[in-house]
Amino acid sequence: MPRTGQKLFHKIGEVCEICGVEPHVLRYWESEFPTLSPGKNRAGQRIYRPRDLELISTISRLLYEEGFTIAGARKKLTDQSGARGLPLFKQPDLSSRKVYLRITKELESLADDLRKKVSS
Repeated sequence: MPRTGQKLFHKIGEVCEICGVEPHVLRYWESEFPTLSPGKNRAGQRIYRPRDLELISTISRLLYEEGFTIAGARKKLTDQSGARGLPLFKQPDLSSRKVYLRITKELESLADDLRKKVSS
């Protein structure tokens, strides 16, 4: 893993320098590896966390040193995440979705009750 210093966030140029990858390659990887999704600052610039740098380093190693294809690297990361219990590729949590839907229905019901009280 490349050294990142003590910074919590890095801009794309810094990440390219640290990891030895071109910006267009990082942007492409973001489209191919769903968990590589940097946030954006107020100016709309990508900001990468240390966890993103670790993932970029792993992807780079898999592709350039170990000779994996994009699909092969994606599968390897998925397999590794399952073996170690790490959420490299998050699967939707159906229980969370159910909770979200229940809360949404309750909020809609409350909003209806408020509209009725205001209109009467």
